[in-house]
Amino acid sequence: MDSPTRERLSDLLARATVGTLFTLLAVNIFSDFMHTGRVTGLLLLASELLVVVLTVMRRRATFVNRSAAAAIVSMVSVAGPVMLRSVNVSPLAPDVATALVSGIGLTIVVVGLGCLGRSFGIVPANRGVVIRGPYRLVRHPIYAGYLVTHIAFCAQHPTPWNFAVVLVADTALIVRALMEERVLSADVEYQGYCRRVGWHLVPGVF
Repeated sequence: MDSPTRERLSDLLARATVGTLFTLLAVNIFSDFMHTGRVTGLLLLASELLVVVLTVMRRRATFVNRSAAAAIVSMVSVAGPVMLRSVNVSPLAPDVATALVSGIGLTIVVVGLGCLGRSFGIVPANRGVVIRGPYRLVRHPIYAGYLVTHIAFCAQHPTPWNFAVVLVADTALIVRALMEERVLSADVEYQGYCRRVGWHLVPGVF
């Protein structure tokens, strides 16, 4: 099998995997909503739906990190949300509070994705440098939004399993962000961008 064919098959597999994972997540979240009426999970689902849509529509990269480490980190960070589980336990905060926090996270994701557009991708790659909107504050606003929605979900469904999943998946997400920066660091435009925006995820913190 030649390299272009292998790359196309790999790309199709990645898109199919993301779609399958989202379907499993949707079944779990909708089941919980039908039984409890809690909306925090629905907001998490909405943010993950954006991942599916933009994964299908993304533009081809000029350079992709095809290392095994990048593949593993990307898969763990993407597979994490589908392994979260809605459970009938006492929440750490009322659904209205966690839904509000999750809504803030979703808003960050939506605005970030709106600015990023088809430059979105799963594996660390150079699909163009975006420097507008929330990207003027942090280098990875979409990932910051994901962290917020994940925290809100865990506060509504506080189990050791969910906390462990978020810890592993979001650690992988942060590593993935740093890998993306390494890929983009060869781009002169991105080098200038990093000199203007020093924060990775949270202004004043990291």
